[in-house]
Amino acid sequence: MTQTGTENSLALAEKYYSQYGSRARELKAAGKKIIGYLSALGPVEIMTAAGAVPFRLKGNVSEAITKGDAYMETIVCPFVRNVFDAAVKGKYDFLDGMVLPHQCDSIDRTDDVWSDTLKLPYRHFLNVPHVTDEASMEFMKDILRLFIRTLEEFTGKKITDESIAQAVAAHNENRRLMRELYALRKADSPLLSGVEMMKILVAAMGLPVDESSALIRDVTDEIKHRKIPSSGGEGSRIMLVGDQIDDGAIIEAIEGTGAVLVMDDLSIGSKMYWNDVDATSDPVQGIAERYLRKLKLPTTFVDTGNTYQETLETRFGHMKRYIEEFRVDGVILFVYKFCDPYGFEVPAIKDFIESAGTPVLYLEDEYSTSTLARLKTRIKTFAR
Repeated sequence: MTQTGTENSLALAEKYYSQYGSRARELKAAGKKIIGYLSALGPVEIMTAAGAVPFRLKGNVSEAITKGDAYMETIVCPFVRNVFDAAVKGKYDFLDGMVLPHQCDSIDRTDDVWSDTLKLPYRHFLNVPHVTDEASMEFMKDILRLFIRTLEEFTGKKITDESIAQAVAAHNENRRLMRELYALRKADSPLLSGVEMMKILVAAMGLPVDESSALIRDVTDEIKHRKIPSSGGEGSRIMLVGDQIDDGAIIEAIEGTGAVLVMDDLSIGSKMYWNDVDATSDPVQGIAERYLRKLKLPTTFVDTGNTYQETLETRFGHMKRYIEEFRVDGVILFVYKFCDPYGFEVPAIKDFIESAGTPVLYLEDEYSTSTLARLKTRIKTFAR
């Protein structure tokens, strides 16, 4: 990664956002193996320990699906279809392999389509359980060890406990740095916009962990030296809740009303960065704990409360804490069509947040800018 100083860090983030995958393509040409993953359930620590570059896949909300639908049914999640369409068109032809998790029907039922169409040298289906009891924890550790063995066979590199522990430390540091950047949005007049934050999040997820951390560190240093705006901060402070929202278009629609996006509960955002892997004598144990029990995903069933309200607190209490810490005025809950896991959670999330006195706007739409215009009026009315 070339960088001439922290004064260029935001420009570099903009480059890696607008030319997503360009650095991975360079690393591929230099002999690195690039492993794509599709969701927050991609165990990046293990991929890093294998000497590979974990690369989070994304689509393009500004580009119509023109080839992918020849292979994949149109009732599949629009995000999954869009990413697949991008892959079929050759956008990710630098990938050496992919890992897909057992997460939702749109991923589970299309695993063979990805495999048969892309014919990558390496593929792995990570059979993640959907409950968090002790038996599931043991199963989770077993499937992670299976993942390790297949990566060893593919890369020809032994993945030791020491290398995993080093990767865990590197990714925990990456998360710490991103949380530090998030904290700059707590001010009355946040030092960076929601659009800028989205670009940084996307740029970071397409880089090796050391380069990602360097970029986040430099961006944070640059932003800390900005002058505090003499005016501003009068608009509503919004939190965005959803799954793989990975483009600035919806953020621009929100902030175009005069509001400011100060926090999120997104699978490329706070879900990725708020929970570390515990340092354990068996590093696989710590990784299993994080991905099965710490990640707050609608596809993982959590029922630890004695009452329904206590269970809701376990599942969504972190959102309430974000609202208090970032002084959120309103929450926008954005769900893609055909996303059943998030769709099923909408009533519970909405009631839980509103019961604490924070209004919620629920939006359902495509993974596309072509339909965003019809939502802007609702966003503007809500954000006033």
